[in-house]
Amino acid sequence: MALTQQDKQKIMAEHQAHETDTGSSDLQVAMLTERINRLSQHLKANKHDHASRRGLLQIIGRRKRLLAYINKQDQQRYRELITRLGIRG
Repeated sequence: MALTQQDKQKIMAEHQAHETDTGSSDLQVAMLTERINRLSQHLKANKHDHASRRGLLQIIGRRKRLLAYINKQDQQRYRELITRLGIRG
């Protein structure tokens, strides 16, 4: 379920703002989105895993707060990010 180092490197390569970027808001949202997708798949197979469901809800809340911050700072960047990640319907 956890992201491997190779998965993290791949996500970082796709979403980094610059070469040494390891924690920008956009990158954090991308990492959280990948974790959400993996946990969602896990919960489809394990419907009674309530501890993981709670963790998923916490991750979703963290991503929601980061997206609100990005939207407040730069709406164009926000729109590009959600389009690139395929979130928000």
